[in-house]
Amino acid sequence: MVGPLRPQIVLFGSSIVQFSFDNGGWGGILAGLYARKADIILRGYSGWNSRQALDVLDEVFPKDAPVQPSLVIVYFGGNDSIHPHSSGLGPHVPLGEYLENMRKIANHLKSLSDHIRIIFLTSPPINEELIRKKLSATQSGRTNESCGEYADALMELSEELNIKAINLWSAIQTRDDWLDVSFTDGVHLSAEGSKVVVKEILRVLREADWKTSLHWMSMPTEYAEDSPYYPPSADGTSTINVSYCISRRSLQWDL
Repeated sequence: MVGPLRPQIVLFGSSIVQFSFDNGGWGGILAGLYARKADIILRGYSGWNSRQALDVLDEVFPKDAPVQPSLVIVYFGGNDSIHPHSSGLGPHVPLGEYLENMRKIANHLKSLSDHIRIIFLTSPPINEELIRKKLSATQSGRTNESCGEYADALMELSEELNIKAINLWSAIQTRDDWLDVSFTDGVHLSAEGSKVVVKEILRVLREADWKTSLHWMSMPTEYAEDSPYYPPSADGTSTINVSYCISRRSLQWDL
């Protein structure tokens, strides 16, 4: 393990998570915002559904780990919601089973620590026309309507379990041009789509009544002490503590 020990924020899910550091993705944005504050840990598995997540749950989140995450952001559902294939193969998981799987994931995470926090992300919407152009061979049976059904059901489950949740299916579609700007291939998120994910995550973290805030601007900066090695101020009587310097790009997320 590399020190000093920081809070851990784990991103756990399928390709929406695995690719979240690509194309100006939301995982990469979070990693930048939380630099010197928390470690963003990626556990994304492209193509996976909630059944596969359960198979590795004890390995990804062992109960005997010396350090448990402060926050786990979980995304499964887009692949589960794909319509069943006549062969019986494929990622489809019936809605009822999907919800039970997500319940099991939540209960396992809650059992790790009294201090762990969880945010569920629902299925985002999709651009069916763009999928037909770019991913038709691998994404047949995926519809925006089905994504919405699974998203609504997960929001209801999250309320029942008292877990924070973000309805990405609804949030991304609030933009008039969402079909044109939100995706790289009809399924996976572009930089514009990822901006919505980041804003929604930060909104939840800012509004949460958790004893210890996990919003990036509320967390201490590692090694934030003044140093004579920092750049001198204009009058040469002190130095500029660059550990506190926040870029203009970062300030856009202080919503």
